[in-house]
Amino acid sequence: MRALVCDTLTDDFSGLSVQDIPVPEVGEGEVLVRVKAASVNFPDLLMSQGQYQMKPELPFTQGMECAGTVEAVGEGVSEFSPGDRVVGGNKTGAFAEFALLPASSLSRVPENMGFAEAAAYPAAYLTAYVALVRRGNLQPGETLLVHGASGGVGMAAVDVGKLLGATVIATSASDAKLDKVIEHGADYVINVTQGFRDKVKTLTAGRGADVIFDPVGGDVFDESVRCIAFDGRLLVVGFTSGRIPEVKVNMPLIKGFSVVGVRAGEYGRRFPERGKENMAAIWKWAAEGKTRPRVHADLPLEKWREAYRLLTDREVVGKVILRP
Repeated sequence: MRALVCDTLTDDFSGLSVQDIPVPEVGEGEVLVRVKAASVNFPDLLMSQGQYQMKPELPFTQGMECAGTVEAVGEGVSEFSPGDRVVGGNKTGAFAEFALLPASSLSRVPENMGFAEAAAYPAAYLTAYVALVRRGNLQPGETLLVHGASGGVGMAAVDVGKLLGATVIATSASDAKLDKVIEHGADYVINVTQGFRDKVKTLTAGRGADVIFDPVGGDVFDESVRCIAFDGRLLVVGFTSGRIPEVKVNMPLIKGFSVVGVRAGEYGRRFPERGKENMAAIWKWAAEGKTRPRVHADLPLEKWREAYRLLTDREVVGKVILRP
């Protein structure tokens, strides 16, 4: 089968190539999926550079989530059968014609959703759900500030925030991207290139944002501390800016806000029952047509460099899909 394999960790992705490798054998509790679409996530890029917290043994097949049809099931798997439309993921292995996935990671693709949308959905929307529901306790009528709103996870946060009844302020560094975010449902948008603190204060009548969703870090985090409401929750989702920020603890003390870490996958591993509830909730929304990911580009596997470039150059509005 064709697969995007990482042989060497390099900054410029030169250690990656499409190769012919054996189709993996199905083991107990596993499902072999014929991949129809796979979603490119920022951690995929970091993993190939050796900059992600998880470092797979070389060589490894790239890709964390995909959608497709069941090809075969392993011993002990009764909930899926060949031909079923499924979506799920693992830490590696999705950028290939076949992916071997734990049956426990799989969900059925709703009838109203294609493979590309399904592949783009779980990681982004699970992150948004865990951040806003489980960790941020976002309430109807509160103000949610979403940074990096044009990315896949950011757009999911906008989507979920509106569904939960919040007023959503979205930020990005591009007016063109913000136009797409408005179309996706944000109430207000701010271009962060000239700062956002004062605009957030104006939009909230001086209170500040009740919940701030921050996958960016760096200067964006620093300025967020200046426009968060009393009793607010500043959600640390990631550091796509490249700088891990610091906060002097007198600021949360004086302003009465919380800094809350978000690791959606780890949350489900630590609390398995809640993890099942989280997945059930986001897929129920999808089946009801209440949430919908935006696919920015849908590319064949051979154009993986273009997919990686789109993420590296921050041109993506939504998610990028690869089709093996």
